[in-house]
Amino acid sequence: MAYDEELAERIRECLDPAPDFVEKKMFGGLAFLIGGNMAVAVTGEDGLMVRVERAEFDALLDAPTATPMMMGAREMTGWILVTTAALDDAAVLREWVGRGVSYARTLPRKR
Repeated sequence: MAYDEELAERIRECLDPAPDFVEKKMFGGLAFLIGGNMAVAVTGEDGLMVRVERAEFDALLDAPTATPMMMGAREMTGWILVTTAALDDAAVLREWVGRGVSYARTLPRKR
């Protein structure tokens, strides 16, 4: 399944252009990397994958539109899948993208 091109464009609009920003097709979706670290990705599974601090992971799952990201049968702690329906609201999308970008910026740069 292809990723949601419209959602990808809306994510681009949320991001400030920066020299360390890269888009990369990965896992059947489109990932947005900051300094070589994935911040968010549009998935082919109806949603936005967001990288978050592990300390905030459980609290962020209180939102009914956020679930743990699953890779096969494995829960990916530190990654949240936000449903596309929740992202119809531009402010909600901006908040989730900002959260992923902020966390990715705290990680060591990859070469």
